[in-house]
Amino acid sequence: MSGHSLRILILEDDSFQRAVAVRMFQSLGCHDVFEASDGSQALAVLQQVGAVDIAVCDLQMDGMDGLAFLRRVGRSGQVRSIIVSSALSADLLTAAHQLIALLGLELLGDVGKPLYADVLHPLLHKYQSTCTVEPVSGSTLPLACEDEVRQALALQQLQAWYHPKFNMQTGEVSGVEVLCRWLHPSKGVLPPAIFIPVLERCGLLDELLFTQLDQALSLQEQARGRGYPLNMAFNLQAAQLANSQLTYTLKGILTRHVTPGSRLTFELTETGLLQAPAASLENLVRLRMMGCRLSIDDFGAGFSSLQRLCQLPFNEIKLDGEFVYNLEHEPRCAAVIDSTLALGKALGMSVVIEGIETEAQCQRLLAMGCVEGQGYWFARPMSGQDLLHWLQQREASPAFAAAS
Repeated sequence: MSGHSLRILILEDDSFQRAVAVRMFQSLGCHDVFEASDGSQALAVLQQVGAVDIAVCDLQMDGMDGLAFLRRVGRSGQVRSIIVSSALSADLLTAAHQLIALLGLELLGDVGKPLYADVLHPLLHKYQSTCTVEPVSGSTLPLACEDEVRQALALQQLQAWYHPKFNMQTGEVSGVEVLCRWLHPSKGVLPPAIFIPVLERCGLLDELLFTQLDQALSLQEQARGRGYPLNMAFNLQAAQLANSQLTYTLKGILTRHVTPGSRLTFELTETGLLQAPAASLENLVRLRMMGCRLSIDDFGAGFSSLQRLCQLPFNEIKLDGEFVYNLEHEPRCAAVIDSTLALGKALGMSVVIEGIETEAQCQRLLAMGCVEGQGYWFARPMSGQDLLHWLQQREASPAFAAAS
């Protein structure tokens, strides 16, 4: 593992435990390990040394505690991922995990206390294997400039990528979620965090959606021609639903591709839907009238409104992957999954479980009655041509399908 390329910040008020943590990360190959006794000192360290890949953060500290530190660095780009190291009770840690997500930070793992190298090692490997850009080099990864993003959109450098969804009971690919990557001519494949906020600020999310629809529906036609009928799921932000012309434009694209709406799913996060205006509700109804499926994405990541879930015309729930991550050691997460499955059944809605990363998680979820799943255990996001090749490999080799 090339841990030497990672920059680590340790927040721990106990000097002995802090020293042990520093030595432990150094023994794992991380050469740039910084330390702080509280949040204020950690902010000063970031100001001096620049951004870090991972902050290992205790939550209870004298001075500025871990929660205040996380609030200060949320969405700043100074910290890419968080490892929580705390002796707090499970219910408080679960609430802290939700807070981390709401602050726009990525939770890499929860390791408790004391730290153990055999627990940290797979988390470092997970970070490096899932990171789509180079580790930070002491400076915050900046947003792309508006002119460059506009040009990338015009030149079709913003390409649709595809993350398969599976029927967990049969192993069949039930569909794909359409994501976006920037195929930069000199910087390689860039993640959406660099350009999506720029598109949103410039009012270009609809243009990106329509471009992705054209790309994905062309691929869908190729896949169907080879015997792979795939439902295509597109992410739609709540703000886009305010566009009164949205469904009319979508109808035009579907007509051009001779594709029924039943082959599409639109995924919307629950955040932003709690106060859906009339125009948004009208568009949701029109999408369902077109035959499209509507999925409430990252369910449980925000402060869910069951009333709005009943009021809005969704027919799919995607349960946030945080519940799967904590499934093995947090009984409440198993209870949430069970309850969501029961809720989906009672409301006539399918349930897709996100964030499945291990065989143990998959087997536990199957035993709980889960049907549809998505996560790196099954497949990673890939380009359109890679998806077609991957589907052919699965069909040609049962061993490949079982291992993928």
